[in-house]
Amino acid sequence: MGLKEVYVEEHEAQLSLWDAEIKQLEAKADMARAEPMIPYYDHLRSLHIQRKTVHESLREVQEATAEEWESFKISLESDWQDLRGVLNSTTAKFQ
Repeated sequence: MGLKEVYVEEHEAQLSLWDAEIKQLEAKADMARAEPMIPYYDHLRSLHIQRKTVHESLREVQEATAEEWESFKISLESDWQDLRGVLNSTTAKFQ
């Protein structure tokens, strides 16, 4: 298995963990009373948008040629840090 494949597998595994965490946040938002739910859903919407961006970046890395994938990796790392920040921020607001 090449370096690119290992990189993609590691990120897919972490993304799966984050997807589970996002589902837990969605469940908390669903259980909240109607009035305070609006901010929760605003945060979740941002989280979903960022998660989609990371999924797309990861697919680009996965589909890139051996010569291209390093440049796609840089973009993914930036998107990755953004998602991590939004997830941490959203988790903190839901506690």
